[in-house]
Amino acid sequence: MQDRWKKGMWFWLALALGFALRLAFILHAPRIAGDTFIYGDIAKNWMQHGVYGFADSPAGPLPTLIRLPGYPLFLALCFRIFGDDRYTAVMLVQCVIDLGICVLLSRLARRLFGFRAGVGVLWVAALCPFTANYVAAPLTETLTLACIVIAFYGFERWRRLENVWNRWLWGIAVVLAYSVLLRPEQGLLAAALLPAMLWVAVRRRAGVWAGAAPVAVAALCVVVPLIPWTVRNWQTFHVIQPLAPRYATDPGELVPRGFQRWFRSWAIDFASTENVYWNWDSAMIDIDDIPTRAFDTESQYNRVEALLNAHDQSFNGTPEINAGFAALAEERIADDPVRYYVTLPLARLMNMTLRPRVETMAVDLQWWRWSRHRGQTAFAAFYALLNLVYFVAGFAGLWQWWRRGWDGFAVLAWPMIAFVVLRCAMLLTLDNSEPRYTLEFFPLLILWTGALISARESEA
Repeated sequence: MQDRWKKGMWFWLALALGFALRLAFILHAPRIAGDTFIYGDIAKNWMQHGVYGFADSPAGPLPTLIRLPGYPLFLALCFRIFGDDRYTAVMLVQCVIDLGICVLLSRLARRLFGFRAGVGVLWVAALCPFTANYVAAPLTETLTLACIVIAFYGFERWRRLENVWNRWLWGIAVVLAYSVLLRPEQGLLAAALLPAMLWVAVRRRAGVWAGAAPVAVAALCVVVPLIPWTVRNWQTFHVIQPLAPRYATDPGELVPRGFQRWFRSWAIDFASTENVYWNWDSAMIDIDDIPTRAFDTESQYNRVEALLNAHDQSFNGTPEINAGFAALAEERIADDPVRYYVTLPLARLMNMTLRPRVETMAVDLQWWRWSRHRGQTAFAAFYALLNLVYFVAGFAGLWQWWRRGWDGFAVLAWPMIAFVVLRCAMLLTLDNSEPRYTLEFFPLLILWTGALISARESEA
């Protein structure tokens, strides 16, 4: 009885501290800006007027397709219960969801690696500031992480049962479908998990067709919710758009591909994303915010300065200005194609992976400038180190899982690795570097840390 009480105490203590951490972010570092208002506006117009769009016209809301309906649906439900624009309530709901993720990760680690690993994973997850931080940002991240964890937990439970048509199959299908409705690239989760499910089912049923049937049904469930969205987009905009457009533009809006190609020819860090990339056609772009690697010659510097001066007169990215940047991009790509196609994409991926995750906090974007803000630099350096610890511990645990041949590696670890690899490949194609795009790795890193904890227990 005493041993059971102690185990329960450690469980509830971890959750209590995890809740306190998330509540501190909600109270002292909420991030209610930008995309939050986009999602919120869509949710309110959808709920109040039946129009999936923005209230930008006196005649009524204008429809849009720049965001998928998964998160607006969540916000609409929260607004219906708590009231419009009650983002604190939304953040508290996300807090509960995130703590549920911690518990589910703990249960999965316990099933795979033992009791001690389950306890350790609960503490590592509950006290992870990087995932806790995004509870205080009404964005898709918390729900996306929940979908990842539920999908892999459901896969572990599904594969253990003899009947492949069990209830976990339907749970996985629903989660994968909703994950795609949250963010378009979350189709990578289905791409990583469904082949593993097919492999398990075929081996279990001793036949390709018998084994493929349940996985085909799950795959169909992932696609079905996209059909009404695609039909709506065709009826409203006369375009075939089954997901959301890559550049978050409605049909007819100018996509500044020239400016974006030029940006890709030099951009690496998140500071450039916020100071330059996001300011196109909306705010001033200061040439002093552009690093010297963006200019191969003095002539290029002068041309960029002239183009930015024209842009900043009215914050209007005209086709002529965009064409000027397109010409600069072509020059830079021709001068060094390896830099454009290999070096810079890898540098952006490394920046998204290892950069201090302080983008939602009151920390200077150029946090590394010690002479300007020593306290912020020290804090950011600590965050960078802690981020590195999570990655090192996670991959060390994955290696231990493979080295010791523990149950589930061949079935469960490979789709997890495939998800990470597929996501990295997708991130290599992006123009802008944002650390939140690698946040999806953390549930898997934390789970893999459980294998490291279990290995140390075995050696003790």
